[in-house]
Amino acid sequence: MHGLPERAYAVYLGLDVGKGEHYACALNTDGKKLHDKPLPQDEQRLRDLFTQLSVHGPVLAVVDQPASIGALPVAVARDCGVDVAYLPGLAMRRIADLHPGNAKTDARDAFVIADAARTMPHTLRRVDMNDDALADLEVIVGFDDDLASEVTRVTNRIHGLLTQIHPALERGIGPRLHHKAVLELLARFGGPTGLRAAGRRRLLAVARPRAPRSYQKIVDAIMAALDQQTVTVPGTKAAELVLPKLAEQLAELLKQREEAAAQVEEMLDAHPLSRVLTSMPGVGVRTAARILLEVGDGTAFPTAAHLAAYAGLAPVTRRSGSSIRGEHPSRGGNKNLKRAFFLSAFAALHDPASRAYYDRKRAQGKKHNAALICLARRRCDVLYAMLRDGTLYQTPATAAA
Repeated sequence: MHGLPERAYAVYLGLDVGKGEHYACALNTDGKKLHDKPLPQDEQRLRDLFTQLSVHGPVLAVVDQPASIGALPVAVARDCGVDVAYLPGLAMRRIADLHPGNAKTDARDAFVIADAARTMPHTLRRVDMNDDALADLEVIVGFDDDLASEVTRVTNRIHGLLTQIHPALERGIGPRLHHKAVLELLARFGGPTGLRAAGRRRLLAVARPRAPRSYQKIVDAIMAALDQQTVTVPGTKAAELVLPKLAEQLAELLKQREEAAAQVEEMLDAHPLSRVLTSMPGVGVRTAARILLEVGDGTAFPTAAHLAAYAGLAPVTRRSGSSIRGEHPSRGGNKNLKRAFFLSAFAALHDPASRAYYDRKRAQGKKHNAALICLARRRCDVLYAMLRDGTLYQTPATAAA
């Protein structure tokens, strides 16, 4: 069991955590149930249970998620001197298949957690004090994820409206839609009618402070687009009213994302593995935070292959007799972690070593996404070694030297 004290436990408490109440199942070393009933999400009731079970000897409390709705049980257990661990969801699903029945109930899940702690301690992962800092980081990263979804939604709405009423204008400013100058122009003047009425001089005056180097190109693109369409499409009047509000909303969302990124960076800098993660090309603040939240210090994974499988980057071999063979990308694994590795691989294409590996895979006939998955898998191995040894990234040439 990675990182937990080497001690004998008399009670294994499985907690299937919930928003309003948890389900608690406690087993002794022989597998006999000592407790099996719902448990309210209440500090005193949690304390009472930990005290009651401690009469039998040392207690190990195991949750299916240590943060979010599982944060209070973890905090109370620590305060009561009870060791805490958690059973990852992927491991829990596989272990559940070993138990009879296929009903999905809180009582069954709590028993599976407790029995896994009793019979398969190697499947558990440590909930250590560093997770306190990670819990704060997870809140900010989760908020940033929500903001990113809202940014995408509002951006698509603006693209859709512009495409509906003035396709040429959408083509002209679409690629720069997140630019502060473009958003300010849309917020002040609305769509094609308002922009045309404002005139070139006013557009330049508004754009210049927000884009000192490119304001003329932005306004030139807008004026050229406006000249390409003389008819007014139905729906333009309403769009002129909606577009300023959407532009203001998008600008505010982007500002909040900048603030969230600064907060993430500040929290990440305080973690000892921050420099290790961000030393790898393509791993920025947000990606490093996500990897840290999903992987921790990496000690929960015996090998790089285990980490790759957990991230859904290990290819799956499919075979039927001797007639069908082949490897296919995995559809399982931790989706957040897989996305982080994939996006970081894409961002690392500017790195010569990463680009060379990607180009070799393309030369072998792999398509873009498949080549990126191969690169992500390779980088997963490198990252595992970096976390294991606590070393910064080295290019292959430097490492060879």
